[in-house]
Parts: sequence; C-alpha cells; structure tokens
Amino acid sequence: MKLSPDIEFHEDIRLLIYRPRGVLNEQSVSKIVSVIGDLETKLHEPFNRFFDTLGHDEVELNFRYVIQISLHRVLSYFDRPPVKSAILATDSTIVHYCQLHAIITEDSPITVRIFEEREDVAKWLGVPLARLSGSSSK
Repeated sequence: MKLSPDIEFHEDIRLLIYRPRGVLNEQSVSKIVSVIGDLETKLHEPFNRFFDTLGHDEVELNFRYVIQISLHRVLSYFDRPPVKSAILATDSTIVHYCQLHAIITEDSPITVRIFEEREDVAKWLGVPLARLSGSSSK
C-alpha cells in the first residue's frame, strides 16, 4: 500500500504515524480514517496510532463531523483488539475536537489520549522518541 508523505507505517513497532500540514478539515480527517481502515483490513493485526497535529495552522471542522467520524470508528472497530491512539496537540480548538473524539471512543477498543509533549507520547506508546520525530527512516 502506497502512503502519502505525511503518513508512515512502522511495521516493526506496529505504529501508524500521521503528520499532516496545513488545514485540519473534513478532507484531511477522512483521508487518514480511510488509510486506517485499509490498513486494518490488510494487516489483520492491531497497531497503534500517533497523530502529530503540530503542523496544522488552521482548523475547519465542526462538532457534528467529529461526532460522525468518531462513531464511525467505534462501529468499525468494535470487535477488534485494543489499540492506542495518541494525539500530539497544543492548539485549543484541535484539543477540544480530540477530547470529543476521546469521549465518544471511551467504551471501545480504541483508547485516545491527547498530549502536549512528544516525550509523553513515546512513553505511553512504548516506542523510542526518535521514531516519533519524523527523522527516522521507514
């Protein structure tokens, strides 16, 4: 599966990394949700996710869309093994949308946590910090 430059999959540590730039909108969210679904179907094994939102400079989302996409993820992943979804975010608008996503996925196998520091993400996911920086090779 060919991934765009802002998406990496590290099979050795079972981690999908998404580092989008620019506007956080329905199109960018739908893109990563589609990639996640495709990888879940193809791999048949669980993998954690890391979303580095620090490259976003604008947000064009609404609560209705976030609720819809969060419910979609809960329903499409309800019978699978637990996974962690770490979100690195400092923008208050992004944090609020991510908090809503975390609340909606709370009783599902998807555990969402929001972080302000990359080091905390690495600890929670149990991966080397260097793997989250974007400077490592795939």
